[in-house]
Amino acid sequence: MHTSIRFAILVALLSLQLSHTATKPNILFIFTDDQGWPTLSCYGNKLVDTPHLDSLANDGMKFTDAYVLPQCTPSRASLLTGQHTARNKMWHVIGWYGYPWAPVNEPMCRTKLPRNSFTIGKGLQEAGYKTACIGKWHLTYNKDGHYVGLNPEAAKYYGFDYAPRHSNSRYHQSQDKGVPWLTDRAIEFMDENTDDSWFIYLSHHTIHGPVLAPIELIQKYRDRGAPENGLHNATYLASIEALDNSVGRLLKHLDDTGKRDNTIVVFLTDNGGVHEIYDKADFRDGNGRVTQLEVLKTEFSNAPLRAGKGSMYEGGIRVPCLVRWPGVINPGTVERTPIHIIDWMPTLFEAAGAKAPKDHVVDGDSLVSLFKGQKMKHRSLYWYLPLYDLRWGATPCSIIREGDFKLIEFYGDRFDQKGRYIQGHQWELYNLKNDIGETTNLAMEHPARADRMRKKLREWIRSIPAEIPAPNPHHDLTRPLKETNKLPSWKTLID
Repeated sequence: MHTSIRFAILVALLSLQLSHTATKPNILFIFTDDQGWPTLSCYGNKLVDTPHLDSLANDGMKFTDAYVLPQCTPSRASLLTGQHTARNKMWHVIGWYGYPWAPVNEPMCRTKLPRNSFTIGKGLQEAGYKTACIGKWHLTYNKDGHYVGLNPEAAKYYGFDYAPRHSNSRYHQSQDKGVPWLTDRAIEFMDENTDDSWFIYLSHHTIHGPVLAPIELIQKYRDRGAPENGLHNATYLASIEALDNSVGRLLKHLDDTGKRDNTIVVFLTDNGGVHEIYDKADFRDGNGRVTQLEVLKTEFSNAPLRAGKGSMYEGGIRVPCLVRWPGVINPGTVERTPIHIIDWMPTLFEAAGAKAPKDHVVDGDSLVSLFKGQKMKHRSLYWYLPLYDLRWGATPCSIIREGDFKLIEFYGDRFDQKGRYIQGHQWELYNLKNDIGETTNLAMEHPARADRMRKKLREWIRSIPAEIPAPNPHHDLTRPLKETNKLPSWKTLID
């Protein structure tokens, strides 16, 4: 073969290889903690400007109906596995605590993510990505990691090449909640992997309690008249600005290094913001005969959504979600299609050319069609929440959202809007288009719809298969809602 022909073929092959590499986008997934739907100015926050996060909305897509689970561990497990809590069994915050004498029996949950679990990180590694898990972990409590972070030596078991360890194991309780340190680690990882596509799971501790922020930012909001404590206090508002500043640093670095156009940036949070935390003394230290929840403290209102973190209502599960993907998402797009946290695995895999193994069930659907301005197929969204957690007013229930309608089935008891304890099986039906605050239960007004949705919800639970919560054979009338972290003899942890 003539030398010039061989050279031309070599150049063509190299061009194809470079073209393939260029089309495999980097992925920066920013995951915050306890940040409610209305905490960004692009979602209506009038108390704090969030210009950097707003820029993501202006340059990409803002979801109005993005859903997660009501608490930390369940959302993180569903994000990384692409599976409903009914399937991965991680519907409860770890380590274990519960209400073993309550009216409804809570099915036994899993208290750690197994090493052999298939994760987003593993799939992206197989697709040629370098992967990083930076920040909060909260999926194991063993030698592999704990609440604060994934241990570096165990990162490989969960699909990550890099998981930094801070020299201070309590750094997340320092004045800045580790926001600058985590941001620095993400930037360093970008710079150390310029020849590879990368995936960064940047998991902040902010705005989880104790809520902390830099002193100078707190003073800024004090000077503006924000209260020292309570609803919309100065520290809480300052923590929102601190997060926004971190996002600004990351976006600027992508611009400065020429990575902007080939990087997908996702901003999401793990559950709704803390509006009210209920006093746990009555159900942890007392006899557990709770008839009325008492508010211990307040932080940030999720209005117009009802309730907040830990709740089955919109304030607990609907969160801000922003996505920027230059050249794919039209700038300034507002997307009203309801999406679920289980959708992120198939979405990122489609973008990256990754695949899940055949024996791993992926419950979500790719959102790439929405990014491209197309429609997704009609589907229902589901939540399996078979647990008690009275600090958030949670009792065993499941949820289905079908179009504008949302049905919640309570399996034996619940708390009403005034925090009053009510026993008995109940289902609630809301039209979220007309009643985003879930003020009017339409189950009696639309019994046929409510019954059909309830049957569909139960069919979905059985299809997983998962256990439908039932009356508790160990129900004790003397301590029905007493919380304990001591596992009773009749319960066994799932490995």
